[in-house]
Amino acid sequence: MPSRRIRLFAFDFQGPAHLSAGLWRHDDDQGHRYGDVHYWTKYAELLEQARFDGVFFADNLGYHDVYQGSPAGALADGAQLPANDPSLVVSAMAAATEHLGFGLTGSTSYEHPYALARKFSTLDHLTDGRIGWNLVTSYAGSAARNLGNGQLTPHDERYDVAAEHLEVCYKLWENSWEDGAVVRDKDRCTWADPQRVHDIDHHGKYFDVPGFALCEPSPQRTPVIFQAGGSSKGRALAAAHAEGVFVNALSKTALERQVEALRSQAAEAGRDPGSLRVLQMLNVVVAPTDEQAHAKYERYRKLVSYSGAMARYSGWTALDMSRFDPDVPLRHVKTDAGQTMVDLFSRMDPDKEWTPRDIAEFIGIGGSGPTIVGSPQTVADELISWVEQTGIDGFNLGHAVKYQDIADFAELVVPELQRREAMWTEYEGKTLREKLHGPGTVRLRDDHPGSKLAPRPAVAAGH
Repeated sequence: MPSRRIRLFAFDFQGPAHLSAGLWRHDDDQGHRYGDVHYWTKYAELLEQARFDGVFFADNLGYHDVYQGSPAGALADGAQLPANDPSLVVSAMAAATEHLGFGLTGSTSYEHPYALARKFSTLDHLTDGRIGWNLVTSYAGSAARNLGNGQLTPHDERYDVAAEHLEVCYKLWENSWEDGAVVRDKDRCTWADPQRVHDIDHHGKYFDVPGFALCEPSPQRTPVIFQAGGSSKGRALAAAHAEGVFVNALSKTALERQVEALRSQAAEAGRDPGSLRVLQMLNVVVAPTDEQAHAKYERYRKLVSYSGAMARYSGWTALDMSRFDPDVPLRHVKTDAGQTMVDLFSRMDPDKEWTPRDIAEFIGIGGSGPTIVGSPQTVADELISWVEQTGIDGFNLGHAVKYQDIADFAELVVPELQRREAMWTEYEGKTLREKLHGPGTVRLRDDHPGSKLAPRPAVAAGH
């Protein structure tokens, strides 16, 4: 029996295919229904019945167009393209559920903090406090061309922008409207007390936001902050601000070191290192027996598309993989885009000379996360082992075949985890933050930097 319950998020994307390459061709794949709201509400109901803590939607404001210098490879394989806006389906999914949380990706490079703060406050209201923000800085050159100034901002500077973006959002969420500002006094014809709503008066290097938040405080005020940066700047930002950290290590030993370093950095930033909930990216292929699961996995492997995998990897790394022989080892190359993805394979197995074909075969099923294949008992053993040996809090669960792999996990693995008391049988707490930190923890913890903003006693809003 594990010492604590496993937190579990489903990792998904608002398009026909996410990380797996070519698997949309599987007969059981339901990616073609990505534009059907009923598909997503049914999916939400499935996850809540299985007691998942939430669903985490990845997002990309650009498209993969590095491979062969064109988006053709990504279009052909549906490689995170087309890509609908995930925030617009969350209200429907929340209406179909009562407890399921929702993690949404938002870019600090292309979404203005004033508008982003409004969007997340609105969703936090509509979901009764079940919203989290996965902060990303965005790496795609296509996003820079279509949304920015035409050129990708240098990697480290993107994180400087992100830090100030967060500061603005915290001020809007925590420092703009006082508790009790909304009085709803019919006799005085006063909805909100103007003296208790304050301009934030922010004038920084990257943003000027003088006014006050458009939304009154939502149940959590600040959504749960998630972060997944793997670079040194990304890890520093996560240690200082994130409540949930998505990580991706390919061995337990490497993951244990990563978790220890992350929590040590959090302590140096003045936070309780135990307040970080660390979630490892993982894929599961499960069947009633080990033999059936491995046979299923082999069928998946036969559907993997090399060009689809390379379209993704080229986009992640800003390296056109068509320039490399598929069977010649790929040497380390410096890139300003997804350096973490370039380093991943050289660090995973330093003794192995990774070829592009090796990488394509690995990431073709579920992307760059490890994949567990086996019976419910085998999978449960492995999941518990990862938690106990590394100190993580749970998993961000991907898939090869859209919907069906998660449904199989819910049917076969969840009951085994619940039998071992490794997973909830009933939810504890209403909001997403309570699911991570326990009932009663609705607002930011006292050691979080966003909670240290005292209500401004100065001039009321608009004055």
